[in-house]
Amino acid sequence: MMGTKIRSFSPLPRDVSLEDLIPTDHFYRRLEADLDLSFARELVRPLYAGGGRPSVDPVVFFKLQLVMFFEGIRSERRLMEVAADRLSVRWYLGYDLFETLPDHSSLTRIRERYGLGIFRAFFEKVVEMCAEAGLVWGKELYFDATKVDADASLDSIGPRFYVEEHLDDLFEEEPSGAQNSDAGASLPTANDEALLAENAARGDWISRTGRQRREIKGVWYRRTADFLCSETDPDASPMKRRDSKGSHLGYYAHYVVDGGKARVILNVLVTPFEVTENAPMLDLLWRSAFRWKLRPHQITGDTAYGTTENIAAIERAGIRAFVPLTGAGKARPFFSKEEFAYDPEQNLYRCPAGEILRPKTFRTARNQVIYKTEPGICDSCSMRSRCTNNKTGRQVLRHRDERYVDRVKSYRGTFAYEKALRKRRVWVEPLFGEAKDWHGLRRFRLRRLEKVNIEALLVAAGQNVKRLLAFGRKGPRRPAQVVALRVTPTARRPHRGLLSGRQFPLVRAFFNGLTS
Repeated sequence: MMGTKIRSFSPLPRDVSLEDLIPTDHFYRRLEADLDLSFARELVRPLYAGGGRPSVDPVVFFKLQLVMFFEGIRSERRLMEVAADRLSVRWYLGYDLFETLPDHSSLTRIRERYGLGIFRAFFEKVVEMCAEAGLVWGKELYFDATKVDADASLDSIGPRFYVEEHLDDLFEEEPSGAQNSDAGASLPTANDEALLAENAARGDWISRTGRQRREIKGVWYRRTADFLCSETDPDASPMKRRDSKGSHLGYYAHYVVDGGKARVILNVLVTPFEVTENAPMLDLLWRSAFRWKLRPHQITGDTAYGTTENIAAIERAGIRAFVPLTGAGKARPFFSKEEFAYDPEQNLYRCPAGEILRPKTFRTARNQVIYKTEPGICDSCSMRSRCTNNKTGRQVLRHRDERYVDRVKSYRGTFAYEKALRKRRVWVEPLFGEAKDWHGLRRFRLRRLEKVNIEALLVAAGQNVKRLLAFGRKGPRRPAQVVALRVTPTARRPHRGLLSGRQFPLVRAFFNGLTS
């Protein structure tokens, strides 16, 4: 007999609670038990007034951001629709069946009110939780960047001067620092001019939010983004498509990943695509080292990070730079630079024919020394056709800090070097794949540099939360480890890579010596 379902709904009994409707083994129950977000109230407390209409609880706001991350939701409107339909999400947020949820527009205004600084502080607090759980090793750091599409089309590109003038006219009526009155008091405005001047004087990429410095242009070329930009997202830069057919607008998302088994993301920065991968590397390294009191033994990145400036700074700090180097000149039909033997004691090169090249000229712009043979020597050389076609003879360029590059070349073939390069491929790149395939990082949903940085920080924070849930309950495995770490078996395992307060002055002295 075929059954027929009759739609009939009776009112819920008074003794039925939302607490009883959520399974005891539900994911959001574990998330609520293992991740305490009460610290969010202290992060944003200076942004709120002492009186007035109560705002949305900051803890609820950040819980909604995690729900958006775990559910793969791309908009605040859709997020609140899911929250209204899902009993588990209502339970996680702390809203009963008949309580009114926040409006989706409130979430957008709260995000604009908090600004990038609050979201970076939230991300760093999650990293701190991972460190307290013993998930951060700190001895090895891995660097990589990935392309992320911008939410803009090439059809919106126009002359930069016109776009900037259009945007200035569009927002000139909006007062500086205007915020949502429903969310509380406005941001503090004391000493705004001094603060802006101080921030403008800073030269690191993180304080500039990854923004390119337009006053610094290439010596031999102009960047396309210096005179063209998008009206939709002026901070995005044109980049080639993955299939090498045409271009589109996008960004670079940079990750600094710890070498421990949990692969905790220690730092995140989004820059326009016009900024090369290697440019923010040192700023990300020093901030990660100082913020988490780390003293890494080695740094690993791909070929893009193997610039002389990066290698010299890392090696001077006593850190091994495990980066593959490009073979400059190998594609040319002449002898490559590697075939010229350098004598550091006499500061000269010896060519394959045995002739000597001495330092002749110094290029200040590139910080390079030009080595040349004496006039007329190359003219009578039997290997000239394989060496150069320059009328004045062969010359070799050497950077002032190239001795550090030679040191990195000596790492090739060693077990530690080859292991680090193999490990990088399975340590960082899968994190990008996870963020793109499961958490929406293939294309930013927000626009402008500050907002895409917020989006990337929330994605990275969510990835760290996943590691915290997966590994956080695992304390020291043996009683001897408990004694060595000076904690009780039930306490959280302290971070082995972080240094104690007594050790940190040694690290400070170590980094202060870098400037000498």
